[in-house]
Amino acid sequence: MNRPLPTTGECGTEAIRLRRATLEDWPLLLDWRNDRTTREASHQASLVQPDEHIAWLTDILNDQARELYLAEEGGQVVGTVRAELTDGIYELSWSVAPMARGRGVATRMVALLTAQISAPIRAEIKAGNLASERVAERAGMTFLQRVGDVLHYRRGAVP
Repeated sequence: MNRPLPTTGECGTEAIRLRRATLEDWPLLLDWRNDRTTREASHQASLVQPDEHIAWLTDILNDQARELYLAEEGGQVVGTVRAELTDGIYELSWSVAPMARGRGVATRMVALLTAQISAPIRAEIKAGNLASERVAERAGMTFLQRVGDVLHYRRGAVP
């Protein structure tokens, strides 16, 4: 499998570095996942319990088709972006740390990841999440359709 392998890059005015997540990141990722604003923008808005979160993270870390990265800016972890390969298409999802919102972190970390992926990419965004819609569009994805309360975006393969 040809997996994306980003490490660092200049994106915008601040350097963003992506590093692979580890199991030790679970408490931070769980805090972000259970943040009210994050849950409101998620497909599943319920609180996640530690044991189910650890199981989810363990599954991702052991799955060759999924990569989970933490974005660091100035030595501080500011967000996460995930790429899951299915049938030759990478589905992306992302989240920004509550204290880093409004600084363009999502746009920069998604741009860094997508620059490493020549295969098609897609994202499913909850309707009303305008910030994530802009991130998808800035990453070169175009809106395809709305199914229920989910917006589907896609970018074709790039040479």
